[in-house]
Amino acid sequence: MSLPGFIETYRDLIATPSISSTDTAWDQSNQAVITKLASWFETAGFAVEVSAIPGLVGKYNMVATLGEGEGGLLLAGHTDTVPFDEGQWSKDPFKLTEEGDRLYGLGTIDMKGFFAFILEAVKDLDLSRIDKPLRILATADEETTMAGARDIASRQHIKPDYAVIGEPTGLVPVFMHKGHMSEAIRITGRSGHSSDPSKGLNAIEVMHKVLAELLKVQQVFKDKYNNPHFEVPSPTLNFGHIHGGDSPNRICGCCELHIDMRPIPGVSTNELFMTLKTALAEIDKAYPGAIDIFHLHEPIPAYSCSESSALIQTAEQLSGNKAEAVNYCTEAPFIQQLGCDTIVMGPGHIGQAHQPDEYLDLSFVKPTSDLLSSLIKRFCLGPIT
Repeated sequence: MSLPGFIETYRDLIATPSISSTDTAWDQSNQAVITKLASWFETAGFAVEVSAIPGLVGKYNMVATLGEGEGGLLLAGHTDTVPFDEGQWSKDPFKLTEEGDRLYGLGTIDMKGFFAFILEAVKDLDLSRIDKPLRILATADEETTMAGARDIASRQHIKPDYAVIGEPTGLVPVFMHKGHMSEAIRITGRSGHSSDPSKGLNAIEVMHKVLAELLKVQQVFKDKYNNPHFEVPSPTLNFGHIHGGDSPNRICGCCELHIDMRPIPGVSTNELFMTLKTALAEIDKAYPGAIDIFHLHEPIPAYSCSESSALIQTAEQLSGNKAEAVNYCTEAPFIQQLGCDTIVMGPGHIGQAHQPDEYLDLSFVKPTSDLLSSLIKRFCLGPIT
């Protein structure tokens, strides 16, 4: 492995902004990153396909393929990053800074840097021995809608046997994670003068009743569902944001609550959503037309891979780490829809993601490179002749 070449690739990726955000003031195209990756993988001998994400301007996926047919290994990652906290970074987020044993920059572990590891691993292999295809997937908008992974899943044009998503897990194989749901509950009342509350319908008062029912739902989740693989074994319901009214001397005409729910494997996003609606049914009857419940984004299902999978067993052996479950979510449930055993495993730690001064510890470089090389040899290369 050439460390200077590896760092230069890293530097180029970090210097190419690709923020994904629901705030249009922050949101950016990922086309420049995709263009770089396409060029690099073409130079490495891959056949490259770049596709626009339907309905999204400036958002692209890339699939690079070495070898022919179905099966083999898919190495996947997303090209976008979260926004950054201006004033809280001590370094330029878009300039790779090498300091001590760390590489600082936005996307160093979450997760544009993973593609630099793949490129270096490929350089060190005898690719004439390709027996089953090696594919590289680079997606758009993982940090918001997961539109890139959803599009790949819907197209079903690649059929790997195994997939590894290089999110920062400390090189611990992740075989299970929760899903993610962001839901809004909007109460529309009738505003009026505060001197006579009976002349209106106070949305905050109705929301108070809603909150009481949702606290019961939290307990229902704990009592009804359990998966001991997780540190938090049941689905969760978190109150994340609430806003209502505009003046103390007006009856509040609108109040809106945003909640987060995290389904576990075996519990569908629809089941949790219907539990929510059922819990509020009596309030809905009492105040016809006042309650609206809707998704803030399309729900992300939970994911799990069989612990008996050859991919998990190989990853445990190569990494020296036992596979585990985590509470956050990734593109895994969508990649898995391609029909492949799927794990999440990559350099860096999730605790450094979405933080000022995000960094890669250089102690991950050799273990990650060796791990990727071994996975490619195991699942894509034929015997030495």
